[in-house]
Amino acid sequence: MSVTSFFQKTWVRWALVIIVVVLLAVAPLMMSVLTNQTLARIGVFAVGVLGLNVVMGYAGQVSLGQIFFVGLGAYITAYGVLHDWNIVLVFLLACIGPAVVGLLIALAAARLGGLAIAMVTIALPIVGVPLAKRLGDLTGGSQGLSASFTAAPEWSGLANDQWQLYIVILITAIVFLLTRNLVRGRYGRAFAIVKGNEAVAGSMGISPYWYKVIAFTVASLIGGVAGFLYMAVVQFTSPETMSFAHSITLLASMVIGGAASIVGSLLGGAYYVLVPQLTNIVDPNATALLQGAILLIVLFVLPGGLVSLPRVVRRLLTRGRAGRSGRGPGHLQTTPTAAPDPSVAAEGTPTERQGHA
Repeated sequence: MSVTSFFQKTWVRWALVIIVVVLLAVAPLMMSVLTNQTLARIGVFAVGVLGLNVVMGYAGQVSLGQIFFVGLGAYITAYGVLHDWNIVLVFLLACIGPAVVGLLIALAAARLGGLAIAMVTIALPIVGVPLAKRLGDLTGGSQGLSASFTAAPEWSGLANDQWQLYIVILITAIVFLLTRNLVRGRYGRAFAIVKGNEAVAGSMGISPYWYKVIAFTVASLIGGVAGFLYMAVVQFTSPETMSFAHSITLLASMVIGGAASIVGSLLGGAYYVLVPQLTNIVDPNATALLQGAILLIVLFVLPGGLVSLPRVVRRLLTRGRAGRSGRGPGHLQTTPTAAPDPSVAAEGTPTERQGHA
C-alpha cells in the first residue's frame, strides 16, 4: 500500500483531524508568551493571504490592494471597541464593511482587463493611507488608534496571550473551512474556468464578470476578518497598516506559500511573520535585499511555492529509484524475441517444400 492511498482512507483523515484539534487546544497552554503571540500573528496574516488567494490564486484576477481591506477591517474594529459597541456587532461590521467596499469597487473594475484591474487595486492602499491621515476624527490620523478587547476573562483562568491565540485559532479555522468548501464547490470550479479562459467560461454559461465580482467581494470580506484579528492581537492600527509595501509583502507571501492552495495560505502567513524577523537577525540593513533573494530562490526552485515541496521531493525520489534500477528516461526497454526454430528453417515453407519435391 502506498503512502498516498493510506492517507486517503477516511479513518486516517479523521484521526489526523482529531490529532490536529487536540494539538491546537493544548499548544497555547504549553508555549511561551512570545511563541503564542508569534503564532497568533501568523494566523492573522494567514487569513489575509487566504483572501488574496481567493481572488488571485483561484480566480486568476490581479489584486494589489488586499492590505487595504485588512486595514479597513482593523479601523472599523478599533472604532467600534473605543465606542463600546457589542463585540459581535463589531466583528460583523468589520466583515461587512470591507465586503461592501470591495463589491462596489469590483462592480466598476471587473469589466476591465488584467492590467487595468491591477491599476485599480494598486490605487487602494495608495489612496487609503493619506485618506486615513485626513480622517483624524475617525482614524486617529497619523497617530492611529489603540483598542484592547481581548483580555482573558477571569473565569477562563488563561493568560491574555493564550486567550488571544484561542480566538485567532477559532476564527481562522472557521474561515479556512468555509473558504475550502467554497473553492472546492461550484464556485471554485467556475473560478477555475474563468481563470483559464473567459471566452470558454462565457460559452458555458458562466459569467466572467459576475464571478470576478464574487471573488473580489469574498476576498474583501476575508480581508476584513484579518483586520479584526489584527486588532485582537496587535491592538493598534495606523495608516501604515495599509501601506503599499505591506500589500506587496502580502502578495509575495501568497506566491511563496503557494497560489490556489489552502495550506499555501498558512505557509504564506508564516512567511509574512517569520522571514522579516529572521532577516532582521541576519542584517537589519539588508532586510529588503534578503527577502528579495528568498523570493527569487523559492520561485526558481519551487515555482508552485512551498506547498509543492513534498511533490517535488517525491518526484526526485521516484527518478532516483528509476535511475538505480536502470529504467531512467533514457533507458529503452526491448522485448526479447524468440530464437528461430532450426527445424522450421530447414524444412522451409509448404510452397518451398513442393518445389523441392
